[in-house]
Amino acid sequence: MSQIDYYFATLSPFTYLAGARLEEIAAKHGATINYKPLDIMALFGRTGGTPPKDRHRSRIEYRAQDLLRQSKNLGMDFNLQPAHWPTNMAPSSYAVIAAVKDGSGDIGKLVQAFLRACWAEEKDIAQDDVIRDCLSQAGFDPSLADSGLLVGAETYAANLEEAVDRGVFGAPFYITEDDQRFWGQDSLNDLDRHLTEMKG
Repeated sequence: MSQIDYYFATLSPFTYLAGARLEEIAAKHGATINYKPLDIMALFGRTGGTPPKDRHRSRIEYRAQDLLRQSKNLGMDFNLQPAHWPTNMAPSSYAVIAAVKDGSGDIGKLVQAFLRACWAEEKDIAQDDVIRDCLSQAGFDPSLADSGLLVGAETYAANLEEAVDRGVFGAPFYITEDDQRFWGQDSLNDLDRHLTEMKG
């Protein structure tokens, strides 16, 4: 069974626009997804990137146009200026890490619930009630929001170090077991094609 290491940020608009397509591709190819939430702002600092707010005006304007175009093309609700962005990504990331360990619900749905909450539902994903609701939507016990915080913090930090070591510089970012790297939700078709080629 092939593996896909999935590096993402629970606040990334481009990760939100990926929707459930990664999970659909993995199911098609019988692949396992390893969910690895990380601190995207720290990743930018470690890999030569610039946080969105600090980019040149031309890049900020293009990013805004591109996000609106892509959300329209995908038929996804999208608020370019959500009420709770940026916010602290750590609590939602810890919840994903706890949910991966628990394994009783749907991790893909949980990740998408956090992203949708930010970019389409005007919710603050750093808030305990929002985190609990997202866990519940994905079939997890909401009390996972209170569990494994130390392990969550350690894994969150380790994911960042691993990402830097493996050449990750943005989100979403997908790495196959043969070290092929795919950056951005618009590279998912390439990932799908590569998994097909791996089967021979």
